[in-house]
Amino acid sequence: MAYIKPSQREEFEIAIICGLPLEFNAVSLLLDEYWDEDGDDFGRSPGDVNHYTTGRIGRYNVVLALLSHMGKVHTASAAASIRSSYGGIRLALLVGICGGAPRAVNGEDDEILLGDVIISKTVVQYDFGRLYPDKFVRKNTFEGNLGIPNKDIRNLLITFETDIGLERLQRRTAYFLKQLQANATGRKRQDRYSYPGTAEDKLFKAIYRHKHHIPCTCICRDCNSVSDPVCGEALDSSCEEIGCDSIYLEPREQLEAKRRLEQDRSDKAQEPTVHVGSIASGDIVMRSADERDRIAKKEGVIAFEMEGAGIWEELPCIVIKGISDYADCHKNKRWQNFAAATAASTLKAILERYIQTDKISKESMDPLGRELITQGASRYCCEVRGEDVTQGNELQISSSQSSRHCIVQEGSYFEGVIQAAGSVAQGNKISI
Repeated sequence: MAYIKPSQREEFEIAIICGLPLEFNAVSLLLDEYWDEDGDDFGRSPGDVNHYTTGRIGRYNVVLALLSHMGKVHTASAAASIRSSYGGIRLALLVGICGGAPRAVNGEDDEILLGDVIISKTVVQYDFGRLYPDKFVRKNTFEGNLGIPNKDIRNLLITFETDIGLERLQRRTAYFLKQLQANATGRKRQDRYSYPGTAEDKLFKAIYRHKHHIPCTCICRDCNSVSDPVCGEALDSSCEEIGCDSIYLEPREQLEAKRRLEQDRSDKAQEPTVHVGSIASGDIVMRSADERDRIAKKEGVIAFEMEGAGIWEELPCIVIKGISDYADCHKNKRWQNFAAATAASTLKAILERYIQTDKISKESMDPLGRELITQGASRYCCEVRGEDVTQGNELQISSSQSSRHCIVQEGSYFEGVIQAAGSVAQGNKISI
């Protein structure tokens, strides 16, 4: 099927945001077509400093943005600019890598392995609160909490919590992972996205510190508890270099199952498991197993990352992150490219399941290009000033005595100019 290049920015429905170049690289390998091979034709709004890559994934036109810095503030700024320049965005996908809590908090105690993928059901801003002399208290109030996704996203995510929905998603994720690896091979990057192997998936006991375990003269020799300091050299060294002992590794059944598949030389060993749950987001790189487990238990989160809280209330968003480490002091970069690849593969699998909304026909637009509002057999045109009102919202006209009306949506007020083909009575409900 031939796809036509968009003629304007409003024809883009999907935004993809990455916080690191390695995350962007993985996503770019799964675009089916680029619209900017010969340069950008779409421009951007005044004040927007983002640089975009445009293309197509499946049936969707997508715009990619790479952040220049990590963290919530930079992500929020980039997301606001995307919203300004690309007004037709229905769904934003934050795609990349994160640290994982080793066991999912879902009552079943599921294991989470490196390379698995987390899809956000909610995002918890875990570093927003008050710091007292003896403790930190997260601000768990209406103002301090991030909202739930919109109904469109919630209805999509709930399908991935069904057996058939999750099975389909994981099967297509595995397929697109192989496609990504094949595309990387064609560009001479084949080794970058190879499965690191079960031998490299190491989860140490939470109390086991990443310090010099070989004879040394540094402060590591006096480190005997989770709160004792270690030297800077140890923090920057690998487990092999400082002698971390494998006898302190946690035994895991699912990892053993993957190891058996690996011994049988099965491609299934690299297939990630997809988990849907709450993600902790903050401006802190989590490298403490003790804090990881405490926050995971208290907040019910299964992963830690740094951008989700910034985008969450700027655009309708799903966070898709591959597990590259266990958010502990043994954290390293060995799994980052593969985790970015599994997240990108899940992104493409999700877009396959995201139902496309019919385009608005010209017959449903007024001469100025505004969508007409329908109620029964009557049609109205409404200009709304104030907060954004999205398709599907219900508006209530409070009066029909004037051409300018007060419109109510869940307690918020908007001014609107209503052009009616017939009378509009007080209390009528209309849908945009």
